[in-house]
Amino acid sequence: MRILLLGGDGFLGRHAAAVLRALPGATVLTAGRRPAHDLRLDLATAQAGPLGEEIAALAPDAVVNFAGAVAGSAVKLAEVNARGPAVLCEALSLCAPKTRLVHIGSAGEYGVCAEGDSLSEEADARPVGVYGATKLAGSLAVAGSPLDAVVLRVFNPVGPGAPAGSLPGRLAAELRRAAPEGAEGVVKVGDLSAYRDFVDARDVAGAVGLAVAAEGPLPRILNLASGRAQQVRAIADGLVAASGFTGRIDESGAGSERSAGVSWQQADVSAAAGALGWHPTTNLADTLRDLWLDSAAPATTPVVA
Repeated sequence: MRILLLGGDGFLGRHAAAVLRALPGATVLTAGRRPAHDLRLDLATAQAGPLGEEIAALAPDAVVNFAGAVAGSAVKLAEVNARGPAVLCEALSLCAPKTRLVHIGSAGEYGVCAEGDSLSEEADARPVGVYGATKLAGSLAVAGSPLDAVVLRVFNPVGPGAPAGSLPGRLAAELRRAAPEGAEGVVKVGDLSAYRDFVDARDVAGAVGLAVAAEGPLPRILNLASGRAQQVRAIADGLVAASGFTGRIDESGAGSERSAGVSWQQADVSAAAGALGWHPTTNLADTLRDLWLDSAAPATTPVVA
């Protein structure tokens, strides 16, 4: 099986690459902006016809798209998250229509959810900001295409390699900074009272492998999450426990603008269990312990997909 991976240099993409390379008989090709990739590609500017011809020349059985932007201007978010998947779908439809497409969506597409409810794939999508709206546009392009395609709608991913811009990655770095101060150490964060459904990045990678290898068509959209909402404060508590930090977490700082309007999110993951036989297997405490241990590794030069 030949698999073309887009966005494999990112947080989730790196975990998925390891799973995909371990599939029996798999050859993993990569696409991105760096010369080292098998396919030089920027979905923000690519044209469908030439891109389709380049993909067809690589003859992939499956394309996995992790390419996306979580921050930046509205133009950047629209180019990468909305235009990118649409161009990719058109390129495949023109030149490689039998190729399976596995696209990574986001819980941000759902937006507001009533407290206590679990979001199924049939729930109304009501994103509260530009990020969620552009991710939804990209997912709709995939789900509405004639391709053999599935959107894996990932809820709040956590795990080793979490980016510094995410709450878990930032907290781990701040805990290491403040640890030498002992009981006098203070880590300042925003309000941590909202509820989120966290999922280990390695469990997400496992689902990607199952989606690529699955026989027959898949549902158009599948949620990937733990199926259990927890307060965001659990991230801080878990990292404090893993690190042995004895100082104080101060919640008076500025929070995330992207998620401020959503106080509760919890997923129904029964569809992924039925379609893929997938179940999340890593509990949050173990995820945060592994994130903490990984954050002690020497920093490497960041790469651009």
